Amino acid sequence: MTASRAAWCFISPALLVIGVFFLLPAAASLLLSLTDFDLYALADPANLRWVGFANYLELLQRPLFWQALGNTLYFVVVGVPVSMGVSLLAAVLLQDSAARCRAFFRTALFAPVVTTVVAVAVIWRYLFHTRYGWINHVLAGVGIDPVDWLGDPHWAMPTLILFAVWKNFGYNMIILLAGLQAIPADLYEAARIDGANRWQQFRHITLPSLQPMLMMVAILTTAGYFQLFAEPYVITEGGPVQSTLSVLYLMFEEGFKWWNLGMASAVAFSLFALMLFVTLILTRLFRSRHE
Repeated sequence: MTASRAAWCFISPALLVIGVFFLLPAAASLLLSLTDFDLYALADPANLRWVGFANYLELLQRPLFWQALGNTLYFVVVGVPVSMGVSLLAAVLLQDSAARCRAFFRTALFAPVVTTVVAVAVIWRYLFHTRYGWINHVLAGVGIDPVDWLGDPHWAMPTLILFAVWKNFGYNMIILLAGLQAIPADLYEAARIDGANRWQQFRHITLPSLQPMLMMVAILTTAGYFQLFAEPYVITEGGPVQSTLSVLYLMFEEGFKWWNLGMASAVAFSLFALMLFVTLILTRLFRSRHE
């Protein structure tokens, strides 16, 4: 048996699983987005009609879709830099030689990542309750009037962003911490001998060395934040006045509330196209800086 044939034998089970459970459903969903598949077609396949790109054209003419898209972009544009900044700061602090109890803090900061989203979202909903929440209780102690965190359209999305950053930054922190540990200590020692301060060392050694890690973290975080669903579903239910309605939440409502599965598939592939476009831009941006 040749080496190439042996390699195909080894990877064929994985390719089979990917094809059956990912590629085949994705292809079926793409075909579904080109039909008017709804509750009537679900009851009788004879009611199914081929509509081509009519679902996509109708979607582009719906103000609700553009509002959901704007909310999602707001969540991504604000949440991704904040999440990456907090992750990098935590990783740098834990990597510092003066840090104590590193194992404890790594575990504590990573713990939100492995907790159930729905469970902690319910807790956060009570923390930010207008009348009974601890956040407003603390603010009242310093003379600040209560804030309607989840009922005010101006504060609802920032509250979800804060929750998402707290929930997910520990994962990126571990990745960046591994990247920091891979940087040779000789570089920092040589920089200190040349008179470089901590900021100069961070700017000229740490950041350039972490470029591959930062690119991976940026792509993973952006892809994850585009798939905003659990937070608004549990905490705000898309409100108030649809200020936290995301594209994925819109897809859920179209598919499982109104049973417009063809339109829901069109929403899903529109989000996929947007995520692919943003990922390509991020990849090119980081590669140009690295070169």
